[in-house]
Amino acid sequence: MQKFTSLTGVAAPLPMINVDTDMIIPKQFLKTIKRTGLGRNLFDEMRYEPDGTEKPDFVLNRPAYRKAVILVAGENFGCGSSREHAPWALLDFGIRCVIAPSFADIFYNNCFKNGILPIALPQEQVDKLMDDAERGANAILAINLEKQEITGPDGGRIQFDIDPFRKHCLLNGLDDIGLTLQKAPAIEDFEARNRASQPWLWA
Repeated sequence: MQKFTSLTGVAAPLPMINVDTDMIIPKQFLKTIKRTGLGRNLFDEMRYEPDGTEKPDFVLNRPAYRKAVILVAGENFGCGSSREHAPWALLDFGIRCVIAPSFADIFYNNCFKNGILPIALPQEQVDKLMDDAERGANAILAINLEKQEITGPDGGRIQFDIDPFRKHCLLNGLDDIGLTLQKAPAIEDFEARNRASQPWLWA
Protein backbone atom coordinates (compact mmCIF):
# COMPACT_ATOMS: atom_id res chain seq x y z
CA MET A 1 0.00 0.00 0.00
CA GLN A 2 1.26 3.47 -0.84
CA LYS A 3 2.29 5.55 2.16
CA PHE A 4 0.37 8.68 3.07
CA THR A 5 2.52 11.33 4.73
CA SER A 6 1.47 14.62 3.18
CA LEU A 7 -0.67 15.68 0.24
CA THR A 8 -0.98 18.97 -1.61
CA GLY A 9 -3.34 19.42 -4.52
CA VAL A 10 -6.68 20.48 -5.90
CA ALA A 11 -9.76 19.77 -3.79
CA ALA A 12 -13.02 19.10 -5.62
CA PRO A 13 -16.30 20.16 -3.98
CA LEU A 14 -19.15 17.63 -3.88
CA PRO A 15 -21.84 19.31 -1.74
CA MET A 16 -24.11 16.25 -1.50
CA ILE A 17 -25.22 14.29 1.53
CA ASN A 18 -25.68 10.51 1.65
CA VAL A 19 -23.40 9.75 -1.30
CA ASP A 20 -23.65 5.97 -1.32
CA THR A 21 -21.23 3.38 -2.68
CA ASP A 22 -23.46 2.68 -5.70
CA MET A 23 -23.13 6.34 -6.67
CA ILE A 24 -19.36 6.14 -6.17
CA ILE A 25 -19.02 3.01 -8.34
CA PRO A 26 -22.24 1.52 -9.78
CA LYS A 27 -22.93 -2.18 -9.39
CA GLN A 28 -22.26 -3.10 -13.05
CA PHE A 29 -18.56 -2.37 -12.52
CA LEU A 30 -18.12 -4.75 -9.59
CA LYS A 31 -17.22 -7.81 -11.67
CA THR A 32 -13.50 -7.12 -11.49
CA ILE A 33 -11.27 -8.07 -8.57
CA LYS A 34 -8.53 -5.74 -9.79
CA ARG A 35 -7.95 -2.47 -7.98
CA THR A 36 -7.06 -0.64 -11.18
CA GLY A 37 -9.21 0.67 -14.00
CA LEU A 38 -12.19 1.69 -11.87
CA GLY A 39 -11.34 5.40 -11.88
CA ARG A 40 -12.83 5.71 -15.36
CA ASN A 41 -16.22 4.83 -13.89
CA LEU A 42 -16.01 6.76 -10.62
CA PHE A 43 -19.39 8.50 -10.13
CA ASP A 44 -20.31 7.02 -13.51
CA GLU A 45 -24.00 7.95 -13.55
CA MET A 46 -23.25 11.52 -12.50
CA ARG A 47 -20.27 11.93 -14.85
CA TYR A 48 -21.67 10.50 -18.08
CA GLU A 49 -24.75 10.64 -20.27
CA PRO A 50 -26.32 7.30 -21.31
CA ASP A 51 -24.37 7.48 -24.59
CA GLY A 52 -21.07 7.78 -22.70
CA THR A 53 -20.42 11.46 -23.29
CA GLU A 54 -19.35 13.54 -20.32
CA LYS A 55 -21.75 15.74 -18.42
CA PRO A 56 -19.85 19.05 -18.49
CA ASP A 57 -21.39 20.36 -15.28
CA PHE A 58 -20.24 17.48 -13.05
CA VAL A 59 -17.37 18.66 -10.89
CA LEU A 60 -14.77 16.04 -11.93
CA ASN A 61 -15.46 16.80 -15.61
CA ARG A 62 -14.69 20.49 -15.17
CA PRO A 63 -11.14 21.38 -16.30
CA ALA A 64 -10.07 22.75 -12.92
CA TYR A 65 -10.92 19.49 -11.11
CA ARG A 66 -9.91 16.75 -13.54
CA LYS A 67 -6.77 16.07 -11.50
CA ALA A 68 -8.27 16.60 -8.06
CA VAL A 69 -6.62 14.57 -5.29
CA ILE A 70 -8.95 15.64 -2.47
CA LEU A 71 -12.73 15.44 -2.29
CA VAL A 72 -14.80 17.64 0.04
CA ALA A 73 -18.25 16.14 0.50
CA GLY A 74 -21.41 16.15 2.61
CA GLU A 75 -22.35 14.04 5.61
CA ASN A 76 -22.73 10.25 5.60
CA PHE A 77 -20.34 9.78 2.70
CA GLY A 78 -19.90 6.18 1.56
CA CYS A 79 -23.18 4.83 2.92
CA GLY A 80 -24.97 1.88 1.30
CA SER A 81 -23.46 -1.49 0.48
CA SER A 82 -20.02 -2.42 1.80
CA ARG A 83 -18.23 -2.68 -1.56
CA GLU A 84 -14.47 -2.18 -1.34
CA HIS A 85 -14.57 -1.17 -5.01
CA ALA A 86 -15.66 2.31 -3.84
CA PRO A 87 -12.30 3.31 -2.35
CA TRP A 88 -10.58 1.43 -5.21
CA ALA A 89 -12.37 3.69 -7.71
CA LEU A 90 -11.52 6.86 -5.79
CA LEU A 91 -7.87 5.85 -5.52
CA ASP A 92 -7.62 4.86 -9.18
CA PHE A 93 -8.99 8.27 -10.19
CA GLY A 94 -6.37 9.92 -7.98
CA ILE A 95 -8.34 10.83 -4.85
CA ARG A 96 -6.15 10.24 -1.76
CA CYS A 97 -8.24 12.11 0.80
CA VAL A 98 -11.97 12.59 1.42
CA ILE A 99 -13.17 15.26 3.85
CA ALA A 100 -16.74 15.15 5.15
CA PRO A 101 -18.74 15.71 8.36
CA SER A 102 -19.31 11.95 8.69
CA PHE A 103 -18.72 8.64 6.94
CA ALA A 104 -20.38 5.24 6.81
CA ASP A 105 -18.36 2.94 9.08
CA ILE A 106 -17.44 0.22 6.56
CA PHE A 107 -16.44 2.71 3.87
CA TYR A 108 -14.39 4.63 6.45
CA ASN A 109 -12.51 1.48 7.45
CA ASN A 110 -11.98 0.42 3.83
CA CYS A 111 -10.36 3.78 3.04
CA PHE A 112 -7.57 3.17 5.56
CA LYS A 113 -6.97 -0.30 4.16
CA ASN A 114 -6.41 1.18 0.69
CA GLY A 115 -4.24 4.20 1.45
CA ILE A 116 -6.98 6.83 1.46
CA LEU A 117 -7.26 9.29 4.35
CA PRO A 118 -10.87 9.99 5.37
CA ILE A 119 -11.13 13.10 7.56
CA ALA A 120 -14.28 13.77 9.58
CA LEU A 121 -14.71 17.41 10.63
CA PRO A 122 -17.47 19.53 12.15
CA GLN A 123 -19.93 20.86 9.56
CA GLU A 124 -18.75 24.47 9.87
CA GLN A 125 -15.17 23.47 9.06
CA VAL A 126 -16.30 21.35 6.11
CA ASP A 127 -18.33 24.35 4.90
CA LYS A 128 -15.18 26.48 4.99
CA LEU A 129 -13.20 23.87 3.03
CA MET A 130 -16.10 23.46 0.60
CA ASP A 131 -15.94 27.20 -0.02
CA ASP A 132 -12.18 26.92 -0.56
CA ALA A 133 -12.74 24.04 -2.99
CA GLU A 134 -15.10 26.19 -5.07
CA ARG A 135 -12.10 28.30 -6.12
CA GLY A 136 -11.39 26.02 -9.07
CA ALA A 137 -7.74 25.81 -10.06
CA ASN A 138 -6.89 27.80 -6.92
CA ALA A 139 -8.60 25.22 -4.69
CA ILE A 140 -5.30 23.95 -3.30
CA LEU A 141 -5.31 22.24 0.08
CA ALA A 142 -2.30 20.84 1.89
CA ILE A 143 -2.70 17.92 4.30
CA ASN A 144 0.00 16.91 6.75
CA LEU A 145 -0.84 13.60 8.40
CA GLU A 146 2.01 13.70 10.92
CA LYS A 147 0.81 17.08 12.22
CA GLN A 148 -2.87 16.16 11.61
CA GLU A 149 -3.32 19.51 9.91
CA ILE A 150 -5.08 20.89 6.82
CA THR A 151 -3.85 24.17 5.33
CA GLY A 152 -6.22 26.09 3.06
CA PRO A 153 -5.49 28.36 0.09
CA ASP A 154 -5.52 31.41 2.38
CA GLY A 155 -3.08 29.86 4.85
CA GLY A 156 -5.71 29.01 7.45
CA ARG A 157 -5.15 25.78 9.37
CA ILE A 158 -7.57 23.14 10.63
CA GLN A 159 -6.58 20.32 12.96
CA PHE A 160 -8.16 16.88 12.62
CA ASP A 161 -8.34 13.77 14.77
CA ILE A 162 -7.30 10.28 13.71
CA ASP A 163 -6.89 6.98 15.51
CA PRO A 164 -3.15 6.55 16.33
CA PHE A 165 -3.02 3.00 14.96
CA ARG A 166 -4.64 3.99 11.67
CA LYS A 167 -2.28 6.95 11.43
CA HIS A 168 0.69 4.63 11.94
CA CYS A 169 -0.56 2.31 9.18
CA LEU A 170 -1.04 5.14 6.66
CA LEU A 171 2.31 6.76 7.44
CA ASN A 172 4.06 3.43 6.92
CA GLY A 173 1.96 2.10 4.04
CA LEU A 174 0.70 -0.89 6.01
CA ASP A 175 -2.48 -2.65 4.92
CA ASP A 176 -3.68 -5.90 6.55
CA ILE A 177 -1.17 -7.96 4.55
CA GLY A 178 1.66 -5.58 5.40
CA LEU A 179 0.82 -5.79 9.08
CA THR A 180 0.86 -9.59 8.90
CA LEU A 181 4.21 -9.64 7.10
CA GLN A 182 5.73 -7.66 9.94
CA LYS A 183 5.25 -10.83 11.98
CA ALA A 184 6.89 -13.04 9.33
CA PRO A 185 9.87 -14.12 11.50
CA ALA A 186 7.54 -15.21 14.34
CA ILE A 187 5.27 -17.03 11.86
CA GLU A 188 8.23 -18.83 10.28
CA ASP A 189 9.58 -19.78 13.72
CA PHE A 190 6.22 -21.22 14.73
CA GLU A 191 5.98 -23.21 11.48
CA ALA A 192 9.48 -24.65 11.97
CA ARG A 193 8.70 -25.75 15.53
CA ASN A 194 5.33 -27.11 14.46
CA ARG A 195 6.91 -29.15 11.63
CA ALA A 196 9.31 -30.70 14.12
CA SER A 197 6.71 -31.49 16.77
CA GLN A 198 3.80 -32.52 14.50
CA PRO A 199 5.32 -33.56 11.14
CA TRP A 200 2.17 -35.46 10.13
CA LEU A 201 0.34 -32.18 9.73
CA TRP A 202 2.80 -31.16 7.00
CA ALA A 203 2.81 -34.46 5.08
